[in-house]
Amino acid sequence: MRIIILYDLPTITKENRKSFRNFHKYLLSNGYYMLQFSVYVKLCHTFDYAQEVAQKLEKNSPKVGNVRYFLITEKQFRDMKMLVGKETRQEKIKNINYLEIL
Repeated sequence: MRIIILYDLPTITKENRKSFRNFHKYLLSNGYYMLQFSVYVKLCHTFDYAQEVAQKLEKNSPKVGNVRYFLITEKQFRDMKMLVGKETRQEKIKNINYLEIL
C-alpha cells in the first residue's frame, strides 16, 4: 500500500516559506520520496501502518495551503501508466527494495 501526498503551499511571506520548508523536511525525514513536484509517496506495508502515517501527516501539515493524501494498493501503484518521461532512479530503488522484501 502507498500513501500519496499532493500539496500546494504558499511561499509569499517569510512565515509561508518556513512552513513549506518544515513540511518538506518532515516528508523527507519520514521516508517519503518525490514522485513529481509537490507529489510525494511513501510505502506502507499494512493498512494499519498507513492509517498511523496519515494521522502523523495530519499533525505535521501546515496550517495554510492545500495538502491532500490518498491510499492506493501496491497493484494500483504498479499499474500507473507514465505517458511522458521515465521512472526516476530513486523510484526504481524504492520499487526494487519493496519487491525484495516480499
